[in-house]
Amino acid sequence: MIDVQDLSVSFGSGASAKQVVKGVSFSVTKGETLGIVGESGCGKSTVLRSLAGLDRHWTGKVSLSGTEVDKVRTREQMLLTQMVFQDPYGSIHPRHRISRILAEPIRAMDRGKGWDMVAPALEQVGLPTAFADRFPHQLSGGQRQRVAIARALMLEPEIILLDEPTSALDVSVQAEVLNLLADLKEARNLTYVLVSHDLSVIAHMCDRVLVMKAGVFVDELTKDDLYQGRTHHDYSRMLFEASAL
Repeated sequence: MIDVQDLSVSFGSGASAKQVVKGVSFSVTKGETLGIVGESGCGKSTVLRSLAGLDRHWTGKVSLSGTEVDKVRTREQMLLTQMVFQDPYGSIHPRHRISRILAEPIRAMDRGKGWDMVAPALEQVGLPTAFADRFPHQLSGGQRQRVAIARALMLEPEIILLDEPTSALDVSVQAEVLNLLADLKEARNLTYVLVSHDLSVIAHMCDRVLVMKAGVFVDELTKDDLYQGRTHHDYSRMLFEASAL
């Protein structure tokens, strides 16, 4: 579903240019959940934004669902992936009702008005259909993130990119959102790329994990490696020791 070859991302130009992703390559099979873990600033969210088409500073080759994509995406290429952002407070328009927030992707892609899809979208993420008339400030953080997940699914993408999807939520609702994502993945045969600094989230969700440090991948871990606490690099070992796993 995803094939990335020699992806590099730099910001700035000349002597002040900063390379934040340094020639990384990886692939993700259909139905797999790949985790990318590392400290803040290591480049993991930049990789995700490049896959989503939000960042155009990259070089290399990116193929999604067998289609090589450009820095500037066509409408068909934009339909391949959707993204769920870290902050459910900032990623949803505060002055729009939930119905408009969910219908917007349908309208933006010229696929109709989208109003008839709002109620089923809310139901699939476990929210009452009456929430369609509410504003984001009338929902809890976990409910807002469920709306963000529903919005990402409106265009029926095959790939969902998850950028720290629970880090802004209370611990009490994190597990609910993660279980929802797992159920949706199974029901729709989705492919996930999940970025997180939380190894407990990674262990719960991911089939395979890439450990990132200073713009490069330094380790690759299987689910069994995660549960056994087995690493192949000193940096990965440090992350494990610093976590609750």
